[in-house]
Amino acid sequence: MTQGNLEIDKNIDEKAIKENENIKEETQEEVVSDPNKLYNILGVMFETTKKRYSFEIVDEVEYKKGDKVIVDTIRGKEIGVVYGGPMQLPERVLVLPLKPVIKKASEEEIQKYEVLRQEAREAFKVCKERITHHKLPMKLIETEYTFDKTKLIFYFTAEGRIDFRDLVKDLANIFKLRIELRQIGVRDEARILGNIGVCGKELCCRTFINKFDSVSIKMARDQGLVINPTKISGVCGRLLCCINYEYKQYEEALRVYPAVNQFVKTQKGEGKVTSISPLNGFLYVDVEGKGIMKVLIDEIKFNKKEAKKLQNVLSTEELQHKVLEKE
Repeated sequence: MTQGNLEIDKNIDEKAIKENENIKEETQEEVVSDPNKLYNILGVMFETTKKRYSFEIVDEVEYKKGDKVIVDTIRGKEIGVVYGGPMQLPERVLVLPLKPVIKKASEEEIQKYEVLRQEAREAFKVCKERITHHKLPMKLIETEYTFDKTKLIFYFTAEGRIDFRDLVKDLANIFKLRIELRQIGVRDEARILGNIGVCGKELCCRTFINKFDSVSIKMARDQGLVINPTKISGVCGRLLCCINYEYKQYEEALRVYPAVNQFVKTQKGEGKVTSISPLNGFLYVDVEGKGIMKVLIDEIKFNKKEAKKLQNVLSTEELQHKVLEKE
């Protein structure tokens, strides 16, 4: 064997040893990781966007709801408001790594924060005037400074893409710092601006919803709701988020039910299903010659394959109002 071959074999051996060591380290890390490990968590909300995040408590300070705290974020140090008291949560329900809560905000830091909010309101007026000047089809929603005042962020909505390069140049010349224009959706707009829902309470997205889940017309139809845009839409113009709250229970219950408009056999004859109340265990059937009757699910017979096929077909109403679904 030549010297060159020996060097090659040596390099291969060293590489194999290093790979084995890496695999060993990764295996050890996996073993050490404990999904039941508890973390001290603090729920913090950022007042401008009303978004909520979990931060890890790394000190012995007692935090309570309403406290203003300094936290570490991807934008650097920011100030937020505690919306829920400290709690212990297992690793399996958290998204790691967690950013830490640095400390409670001091009076000076709170005053600085209030000054920044006031300056942001003034910047809002300036930006709105420049949008009008440039005749841009966009709606300005909110403005905020980062806590270190190195960036000014403008939140806006628009129907499509906007060429706002000239607007950014104007704003950069006026404020002499980095400008960011961030386009948001109508649901985020409702969360930031706030309002009262059809239930008479403050919007769920402003009080506790952090992530918007998909909501469809099928969910509303399966729950027996009237497919009317004015009845099942929120102030944002999209389908009500609360339609999603009980849908899993309805979805599970509907597996043993026939579809609406399907023909079934009852103890009093054959008829067509007119409506279903899956959580209550009964449905209404229009029995030929006897009219609409209330029938328990255990008292009917039907073709389950046909029911599944009918339930999966988009109704005419769903096609007409599909525009209401979440983008």
